[in-house]
Amino acid sequence: MVLTNDTDSVRKQSEFDLSTYLGERQALVEAALDQSLPIKAPSTIYEAMRYSLLAGGKRLRPILCLASCELVGGTVEMAMPTACALEMVHTMSLIHDDLPAMDNDDYRRGKLTNHKVYGDDIAILAGDGLLVYAFEVVATQTQNVPAPRVLKAIAQLAHAFGADGVVGGQVVDLQCEGKTDTSVETLHFIHTHKTGALLEACVVCGAILGGACDEDLQRLSRYAQNIGLAFQIIDDILDITKTQEELGKTAGKDLQAQKATYPSIWGLEESTRQAQALIEQAKAELASFGNKAIPLLTLADFITNRSN
Repeated sequence: MVLTNDTDSVRKQSEFDLSTYLGERQALVEAALDQSLPIKAPSTIYEAMRYSLLAGGKRLRPILCLASCELVGGTVEMAMPTACALEMVHTMSLIHDDLPAMDNDDYRRGKLTNHKVYGDDIAILAGDGLLVYAFEVVATQTQNVPAPRVLKAIAQLAHAFGADGVVGGQVVDLQCEGKTDTSVETLHFIHTHKTGALLEACVVCGAILGGACDEDLQRLSRYAQNIGLAFQIIDDILDITKTQEELGKTAGKDLQAQKATYPSIWGLEESTRQAQALIEQAKAELASFGNKAIPLLTLADFITNRSN
């Protein structure tokens, strides 16, 4: 019997070794991050920046950037500086998010948060340092990519993190704390900006650097928007179903802060169903890429199956 294209794709995806893929990509990203940020004077600020940047984690964001670049014909080398920059910006957001004036958390990735080790003042500056250095890394370390693509990737990243993206989502999130009437629409706004915008930038920046056409960029943008929202729904579920040891950060923080979450509005079962529906929509956006999209397809499934 001749396999159809769909059947062949499903078979190849089932044969794809995600654990090996993630392990190899994580090792590449860790080495690049370590090399990209040496300790210089004043050593305290570089040590604080490296403390959080090299604290481990899934490295999902840089891996998405690398995968999307390869999908459209680019290489890991073309996208690695931007992948590192995305992790730097993400780490900055975590450092600041953990501060007493924000979510006030003591643990991140199983370690004391930056401000618990270096103090609030140095933690703020470490975040600032990572944010601006991220753009320097993209601009100065990207090789063998036409300058217009690099400029477009920089603009995409800046837009994703600014007031129209992560910062705007964080503001509305803070404004909604303690309120009991937060709507699903407002919750969607918060998380498509606070979580989804940066995940979208990871996928789109990689594709831009790899030379994707506008049509493919639109497909990948929709893929990323869907996995970004699914990622947050799963985060909300894990916050109430997992322990601090399993999460690597304080569990139950959303409930303590009286934040609206997807489980608080929909319940656990419906939240899980909604997340899975988003993943299926995301995967449908990749149909035209065929088997080349298997890493991104599998990473989408990973988002709903993860335990932290």
